[in-house]
Amino acid sequence: MKEQTKIPKNKISRASKLARTGVKVGVNYLKYKAKKTITGKDDKAAFHEVTAKQTYDTFSELKGGPLKLAQMLSMDRNLVPDQYADQFSQAQYSAPPLTYPLVVNTFNKELGKKPTEIFESFTNKAVSGASIGQVHQAKIGDNKYAVKIQYPGVANSLKSDLAIVKPIALRLFQLDAKSLDPYISEVEERLLEETNYHLELERSVDLANKSRHLPMTRFPAYFPKLSSRRILTMQWVEGMHLDTYADSGASQAEKQRIAQALWDFYHHQIHELRIFHADPHPGNFKVHEKNLWVLDFGCTKALDQKFYSDYFSLMDPEVIADDTRFRDVLFKTGLLLESDNLAERKKLVSVFKESIELLSRPFVSGTFNFGNKDYFRELADFGERSRLDKELSKLSTSRGNAHALYLNRTYFGLYHLVGSLGATINAKLPNYSQTKVA
Repeated sequence: MKEQTKIPKNKISRASKLARTGVKVGVNYLKYKAKKTITGKDDKAAFHEVTAKQTYDTFSELKGGPLKLAQMLSMDRNLVPDQYADQFSQAQYSAPPLTYPLVVNTFNKELGKKPTEIFESFTNKAVSGASIGQVHQAKIGDNKYAVKIQYPGVANSLKSDLAIVKPIALRLFQLDAKSLDPYISEVEERLLEETNYHLELERSVDLANKSRHLPMTRFPAYFPKLSSRRILTMQWVEGMHLDTYADSGASQAEKQRIAQALWDFYHHQIHELRIFHADPHPGNFKVHEKNLWVLDFGCTKALDQKFYSDYFSLMDPEVIADDTRFRDVLFKTGLLLESDNLAERKKLVSVFKESIELLSRPFVSGTFNFGNKDYFRELADFGERSRLDKELSKLSTSRGNAHALYLNRTYFGLYHLVGSLGATINAKLPNYSQTKVA
């Protein structure tokens, strides 16, 4: 993969790059509309194909907020067309890395030494690169380390980047500003946390310690003395990333055990710790010696009790079956608004009921076959119908609790990771999450 020799750091140069991408999107759209008018053919797929590549190329060059937004969007094919999901999925852990001299500069600023003055060996090229930083392998004696180095300028440019990305996303995905605002706000808040490696180190140690009892689940050791605000050093973990493992020749019985370990890890963090690993993409997990290794706690999300209770009460079959109770919870969670008229409420209740019944299906019987591709086709079909529903698009006022964004995306990502392993999961919710609505 070609390395970057520099990264735009000042706000003007980054804004210029993003603005040019916005112009390209506009030109592509005009070409698409003109061709449709002349030929009568609606070749929107070709428009998305070209635009997705151009947008990803810019986002991957800038790193930070734009690339993280791309990574988030790639996890939800109900929100974006497949062309964008396919392109943006590269942001998970294979973004173009920065060259070694830039890495040395970061070490000098953060730790006052070059990498080779700290480690006996240090790879000149990154072994992986994502939205916030890239990872190099290092050694001291027989010990191997994964050293994550943050891209320069990422933290300082977050707010300005996201402000410029917003209108591009609005045009690309035909969203209204109020629908996108919660995404932007949540991405900004989580990203600001992710750029603080001191905080990540603290959370990683704490959450790993509170999850070590889980069978087949392992966590790397962390090294505070070899870390700083922009550098994080942890134990190097051998093995295969989860997507590679899913495509490997491992037995289905072994994949089943790994999938259940993954599910139980999230089940424990969401329902017991109420703070969870909120970035479930395959680059954050490895499988080694039949154990699941959790590699990265950069993105975490805490849940307060009221939100947790309201959110999971929607999963209760008794609530779903009772129209009055169901509407009450929709109001509590902000999915229905007092300003909605009767016709609007009827439409929204119908849509939300279908959505929640579909998404909560894995919890109903206690076990669920995520290897059933028909289920994921149902999810995709529902997403497509919702996007194209003109009546629904008129009700696009921002709805719901912003805290649900990362929880929704975590479950969505988890479903797909478990699905990639073709596993049948013990998925029943714990009793304490089956909160009854009075």
